[in-house]
Amino acid sequence: MTLFEELQWRGLIKDVAGDDIADKLNNEKITFYWGTDPTADSLHLGHYSSLVTAKRLAKAGHNPILLCGGATGLIGDPRPTAEREIISKEKLNENLQGIKDQVLKIFDGKAEVVNNYDWFKGYEFTDVLRDVGKYINVNYMLDKDIIRRRLDSGITFAEFAYMLIQGYDFLWLYQNKNCVMQVEGSDQWGNITTGLDLIKKKLGKDAYAFTMPLVLDKYGNKFGKSEGNALWLDEAKTSSYELYQYLINVDDEMVVHYLKIFTFLSKEEIEELEKKNQENPHLREAHKALAREIITDLHGKESYENAVKISEALFSGDIKSFTGKDVEVAFSGLEPFKMTEDSLLIDVLVNNGVCSSKREAREFMGNGSITVNGDKITDLEFMVTKDVCIDSKYIVIRRGKKKYYLGIFE
Repeated sequence: MTLFEELQWRGLIKDVAGDDIADKLNNEKITFYWGTDPTADSLHLGHYSSLVTAKRLAKAGHNPILLCGGATGLIGDPRPTAEREIISKEKLNENLQGIKDQVLKIFDGKAEVVNNYDWFKGYEFTDVLRDVGKYINVNYMLDKDIIRRRLDSGITFAEFAYMLIQGYDFLWLYQNKNCVMQVEGSDQWGNITTGLDLIKKKLGKDAYAFTMPLVLDKYGNKFGKSEGNALWLDEAKTSSYELYQYLINVDDEMVVHYLKIFTFLSKEEIEELEKKNQENPHLREAHKALAREIITDLHGKESYENAVKISEALFSGDIKSFTGKDVEVAFSGLEPFKMTEDSLLIDVLVNNGVCSSKREAREFMGNGSITVNGDKITDLEFMVTKDVCIDSKYIVIRRGKKKYYLGIFE
């Protein structure tokens, strides 16, 4: 299977520019680029699908350039519904550094990261109009899908002209970095074709591009969205445990599709996992492989193994081996209650809403339904002190099989 055939098998090819693009990818070593604007200080799981494709091309011997849009980020790519908020230059630069660090980590420092502000700073407006605007017809710009959808509600000139900036990026990289191909998500096709058109008109040269379908769940929502919040690649913003929980619970009918997109597992390995998923779906081997491959690539083997440890401990109810950091990660979604002095457990249960009354607390403790840091507590005289806390600070109370409460001793 050639590289291009593999990309097709994995479902990574949607739009294509260049009749001989397959030959370029299969038989030459070319420079290509993928870009993103620094709208946040971290990329998210949706971006990761594109980064994996770029890394796949790099593994095949092609040269990746990752463009972080310090210039385009000042304007904002047009959205289907409304104008983007302007980000301050200071925040933009913070975001840019965070993304650059992430990209270099994912590519083991073997990708070139560029900032399009470097070639736009000092570029006079009249020069942009002469060098770029003169070659792009307004009717051509109006015909772009994203622009058409905004005409009724209104679009500013800044967002309307965004495609000119991105088009010039491709031209600049073509001339200065010998970059002959752009690889993006399918929502960027309109901007990509502007760059292709500009290269053709100004240089009389042909460039190449392909887009990847946007990664969606079975309901058509963007992959990696959880209740409206992105799953970030920055481990400090989304822990490996949270990422593990998301991936281990993706829809059964989608997991093989995601294995093709997000992992470097071979066709044979993925087909074997598909077979196991069909024969024994309850074992979730395909889901576990998906989580293992993504988390290990992003955060390393140790972070992945720790996420599994936390998950299995919570499933079994045994958290005796937890460190304070494990507690913070596993229960980051809980609002902790505070303790300042030693107290009877029965009072802690009532005062912090674990039980509605002392009578109910005695019943729960009597039938073995209350655990403290993994230990079942039936003694009505049990005292909660720093000595029984994890790292002398955290107390994790479980009521029943799945209801958890977190206390912090101050």
